[in-house]
Amino acid sequence: MARLTAVHVVDDGGLARLAEPRSDLLIEAADAQGRAFTAAVGPFTSYERHLDVADGPDGSHTVTETTEFRLAVPVWRVALTPLVKRRLRHRHDAMPWWAPPDHLDTRAAHGLGVLCLLSLVTGYLGTLLSQTIAFAVDEFEASDSAQGATLAAVRIGIVISVVLVALADRRGRRKILVATTVAACVVSSTAALSVDLWSYGTSQAVARGLSTAMALLIGVIAAEETPAGSRAYAASVLTLSAALGSGMVVWFLPLTDLGVRAWRLLYLLPLAIMPFAWAWARWLPETRRFEIQATAVRAKRRFTEGVDRGRFILLAVSAFLIAAFAAPASQFQNDFLKDERGFSGARISAFQLITNTPAGIGVFVAGRFADTRGRKVVATIGLIGGAAFTIGRYGDSGWPMWMWGTLATIIGSATIPALGVYGPELFGTANRGGANGMLGAIGVVGSSLGLLIVGFLSDELGGFGPTFAIMAIGPLIVAVLVIVAFPETARRELEDLNPGDAAGPTADPTPS
Repeated sequence: MARLTAVHVVDDGGLARLAEPRSDLLIEAADAQGRAFTAAVGPFTSYERHLDVADGPDGSHTVTETTEFRLAVPVWRVALTPLVKRRLRHRHDAMPWWAPPDHLDTRAAHGLGVLCLLSLVTGYLGTLLSQTIAFAVDEFEASDSAQGATLAAVRIGIVISVVLVALADRRGRRKILVATTVAACVVSSTAALSVDLWSYGTSQAVARGLSTAMALLIGVIAAEETPAGSRAYAASVLTLSAALGSGMVVWFLPLTDLGVRAWRLLYLLPLAIMPFAWAWARWLPETRRFEIQATAVRAKRRFTEGVDRGRFILLAVSAFLIAAFAAPASQFQNDFLKDERGFSGARISAFQLITNTPAGIGVFVAGRFADTRGRKVVATIGLIGGAAFTIGRYGDSGWPMWMWGTLATIIGSATIPALGVYGPELFGTANRGGANGMLGAIGVVGSSLGLLIVGFLSDELGGFGPTFAIMAIGPLIVAVLVIVAFPETARRELEDLNPGDAAGPTADPTPS
């Protein structure tokens, strides 16, 4: 329990202000005397504020204000409690910049904190293959073509994801997430026992499918449990958590210097964190929206029943075109820097660190703006700006290339929370998992085709610069679709967007 004490010497007006219930980081409820306050709505499992008033002979009042609270956010409360204490020292008229636009209640805050922990796991599992396959290839004495074939074959794991998230529409999000979390950690760790590149790739194909299903279910649960005005914010903090998990792989990468087989050590960590991940997943309750729709959901004959085809085609085309541009833009960067710009390994590492690190700024700011200013404007800026600056990154050299690379990362990352929420938002509870699984599969097809096209065009056109100028047509088409065809979903309840759903949980009556 955190404790905050402040002594104020005030006049009658100051006492009246202190006795007013707060409405910033939380909404307070006062007792009849206006001296004791609890949280009516707020991210706390426990919250109390007391005023002890001593009247002075000159009409002044000495007020001892004592606030005790415990955040509902598990694990992360260690870092967040000092921020909350600092905020509670003074009164404010708005939510702090680091908080969601809407007030989160105890359940929503706890759930989002747990989902961020699970996103750490998905980020780590999803990055293991790309960071370790070069070391596995060296041990197994395989060729570069075998490495490329393995990376391509692993993508078939998306089939597992589609099946699992569709099953979550029938059996419940929590049950499938718990099982998938355990399976993803265990199966990923089997790569440490690989005897050749085939067994290594097979284990990672299954593990990648399981971790992708985890990520999709995390997004669905967040959309169903987060207030209408904070869904993009939730998507942004989940993305940042996954990025932290991805970075953890890089932290442990120096272990590979211990020997040719040392890369296997990185696959033992998921086995070690599996009990914690299992416990975290079990902390989640089943979503209230699934419980409300459970009878209708289980009566479906097929998982596509009730899917709005127009919305699905719109999102599928967008996912395909974005992936066809984004995947090769990321995958071929090191080849471009090494072959066309003559970078050494150290300079490539520096370029990656300097230009990619600011992505968190773009993701976080875009998440907040997508909730407060609207998804469409943020997504359009991200698509056009990201594509334009990526062309500059591949078409320029010297210091401008570094500048374009940084801007491409910051602006382009705005599309993650702005467009990422549309998948969960535009489908009803009965189809939300299955539809998003199919969209994920279409995105994988787009990324695979994009890699093939860019590889071919770069050879034909003599470089990556003109190639990405052509490929940028994809995100520009999506930008037009966003402007003319995408609905604005900011601050709208899921039941408003999907009228076929029964009335969902009561929305926060006092959004910020």
